[in-house]
Formats: sequence, structure tokens, C-alpha cells
Amino acid sequence: MIKWLEKIGIRDLTHIKERRFLLIAGPCVINDPSETENIAKALIEITDSLEIPFVFKASYDKANRTSIKSNRGVGIKTGLAVLHHIRETYKIPVISDVHSVEEIKLAERILDFIQIPAFLCRQTDLLITAAETKKIINVKKGQFLSPHDMKYIIEKINSTGNNKTLITERGTSFGYNNLVNDFRGIPIMSQFSPVIFDATHSVQTPGSENGRSGGNRKYIPSLTRAAIAAGASGLFIEVHPNPDTSQSDSSTIFPLSKLKLLLEEALEIYKLVGNFHKWEDSI
Repeated sequence: MIKWLEKIGIRDLTHIKERRFLLIAGPCVINDPSETENIAKALIEITDSLEIPFVFKASYDKANRTSIKSNRGVGIKTGLAVLHHIRETYKIPVISDVHSVEEIKLAERILDFIQIPAFLCRQTDLLITAAETKKIINVKKGQFLSPHDMKYIIEKINSTGNNKTLITERGTSFGYNNLVNDFRGIPIMSQFSPVIFDATHSVQTPGSENGRSGGNRKYIPSLTRAAIAAGASGLFIEVHPNPDTSQSDSSTIFPLSKLKLLLEEALEIYKLVGNFHKWEDSI
């Protein structure tokens, strides 16, 4: 497990055990504060039972929606208040996306992890300002980038003296309205930073449903197993009690009721991979 995570001082990340990956999970976007809190409580119960270090994720604003008519969430003021309440009440770290330099000044007061969206991952001023907060920076790999390109993004963050970085793999554009995962990218990007696998956005078909993204959640378990086997240090999974009613990413969000089973399987693979000798570099 990633050593500097042990120093955050918040429950779950202070009790990291060997052979445990990091989980970033939560709803896609905050729409109903009560529902968001209930999802957080359910995730705490699951991750506590499996002793998995956990970061709660929920976006206060989805600023990159396909259509102007698409749901964006409650906004930064209300959203950060919800995340602050969850963080302080349940003593868990929280993460959300930022979209501008101006947002960071507000978000850094609440967030433990700052997430850079995939579409903004090369925006130098955004990366530098986020890094200067000395928070943990999770960069979503752009769908348009090769794994090798992430080296230069991590260098931008490291230039501020902040080396607390994560890279999240979330698929690569494959023609129009489709994504694929090249699992060679996990060992490649692991040379620059620990890699988290985004199991839910990887099954998207961007913009395929008349102004909104589609996808197929049934492939999430297979891709999750493959990513852990390929050496991912953690998982990013958006969840909902009833995915079909979710106001965002309903085609790809994972059922909360199935999450524990998926994590149990992933843990078994993670433990197995940890037993392998590291001989690949000699090939």
C-alpha cells in the first residue's frame, strides 16, 4: 500500500494493512444530501468489514456534461457542505473534482484529496494550483492520452514539491462513442505514480445516447479483476442503491448491494498478485 497514505490521520487510512488496495467510491454526483450520506454510511460498513482503506467520492458539480440540459448536481457551496458533514461525522477522507483555479481555494478547505477531471488533466495552471495545496492529487487520465503521456502531468505536480499523486485509469477513446482499456497502461503509469482503476467510467460509451453518455455496467466485474491482476493499487467505483434511478451515469454506476462481493473477489486477486515474484523487469 502507498506509504504516504498512512500519514493522513483519518480513520481507515491510518489502519492500512498489507495486501489491501485503496478504494475511492461514492455516488457520481451530489443531488440529495440525505441519499449521499446514506451511501457513505453503507460504504463505511462494507469497507470496515473488509479492512479496506476508503475515500468517499462525490462530485458537487459535473461541469463536463454532454448537454446543457444534463444534471450537474447541487453546486460547490452546498456540495462542499455535504462533504464536510460526512467527513467530520464519520471521520473519513473525501474527494471531489475541481474545474478551475478559483474553485480550488474553496475546495481545499474541505477535501483531503483533490481530483483533476480527465478532460482537464493537461491544464497546467489547474494542476499547479491544486498541487500547491499539498493535498493528495488524483489525476484522471485523459481518454485522449497514452499511458506514457502521464509522466509529464505528474512532473508538473511534482515541480511544486508535492509528490502525493495518484493516476486514475478510466479508458481510452476507441473511435467515436466508445472506450477501451489497455491494461499495459497500469504497469507503465505505475512507474510515475500509483495507479487507481476507474471501473465505472471505463464501461462508458461517451455521448452515445442523444446528448448523454451510455454504457454497460455488466462489464465492471471483469475489468475490475483484470486491473487488479495487472497491478492496480486501488479501485475507483461509483455506486448507487438503485442505479437505474441515478440522475447521472445510470448506465455505468454499480449497484451498492453488489459492491461487497466485487471487493471480496478483488481482494483475493490482489493478495495473489502480491505473492508473485517481481521478475518482469528482467525480461
